[in-house]
Amino acid sequence: MVMHKKAETALAFDFGLKQIGVAFGQTITSQAHGIEILNAKNGIPNWREIEGLIEDWGPTILIVGLPIDMNNMESRITMAAKKFAVKLNKKFKQPVKLVDEKLSSREAKYQARETSKSVNLARVDHLAAALILQTYLNHPESAMLI
Repeated sequence: MVMHKKAETALAFDFGLKQIGVAFGQTITSQAHGIEILNAKNGIPNWREIEGLIEDWGPTILIVGLPIDMNNMESRITMAAKKFAVKLNKKFKQPVKLVDEKLSSREAKYQARETSKSVNLARVDHLAAALILQTYLNHPESAMLI
């Protein structure tokens, strides 16, 4: 188990242009759980919904998955995710870290398919957010602070 310097609770976001998955976790048990899928319009969420989640869950840190391709190249969605992370930081005055999310959506779909026959594979963003957060919990040193 990875030792964190202090106990943290975190909300993680799997950023997308149409949907944003959200997960909650904490360093004491090093476990992450998908909690919500938010709708977005061209990557813009309902900020009040995010504010409500932050108030309800009380995270000490926010994590945003950074979509980088297999060649470590950034794309339009990478830049949009970075903008989203900066906006989270400015709006909610909380530390925000970026975590490489390579293949998190693909892995979330695979896990969903393995555990449930009736899962809607188009709606696994909260599971992808949990995988992103689990990556952070397991390897906090790999995250980049904004």
